[in-house]
Amino acid sequence: MLVHKLASKLDASKLDHNQRYLQIAFNYDLEAARRILPGLPSSPRILVEAGTPFIKHEGLHGVEQIRKVWNGCVVADLKTMDGAAGEVIMAHNAGANAVTVLGAAPPESLNLFIQACRERDMLSMIDMIGVDDPLDVMRCLHHPPDVVVLHLGRDEESTRGKMIQYRHVNRIRSKYDVLISAAGGVTLKEARSAIFNGANIVVANLVQPGDRWQGISTTDDVAAIARKFLDTIE
Repeated sequence: MLVHKLASKLDASKLDHNQRYLQIAFNYDLEAARRILPGLPSSPRILVEAGTPFIKHEGLHGVEQIRKVWNGCVVADLKTMDGAAGEVIMAHNAGANAVTVLGAAPPESLNLFIQACRERDMLSMIDMIGVDDPLDVMRCLHHPPDVVVLHLGRDEESTRGKMIQYRHVNRIRSKYDVLISAAGGVTLKEARSAIFNGANIVVANLVQPGDRWQGISTTDDVAAIARKFLDTIE
């Protein structure tokens, strides 16, 4: 497969705090990734995620295949809970530039995770899904992560009144120099809301007909919609 060339070179281990990014999450199989990835806009503002379901289906081999097609930032959404250093190394060896850990993981795991990412120039992302107060997690860390993910889980999307907890953005930013990512049911409308509320990264899931969660449909023109997202969050 031909490697996707970006219009401007991206140091994928560094993100600009003054820039706004779109993270596109692949959650199915390699067929969809191979079909959609080559057509995505050549932009350093796009991060490509190997989603948790994708990795469970394809293994780290799937991350390797995404790396062969996409030359920009590749996020391995491992949602690490234990064995942190080892999982970071596996993601790094597969070609990922960024990897996720659960905020609910023990402090020991979080600290080992962040240290392992720092040693390999990888972006460390703490996913706060199911965490009531992200600051309780952050206070236990020796070093802050690169990214804090405020995440509304896909199983929560259909619960009336549940939403991404943007109230934590300013609380986190007042104490830590980190980027904020917003994930969970992100449409163009929600992307505008995320940026208005201070997010640096919006995560849009690729979804299939019949899915209960929201995102970018794999049956639509994903490249054109990605361009609309980039324009919306700029």
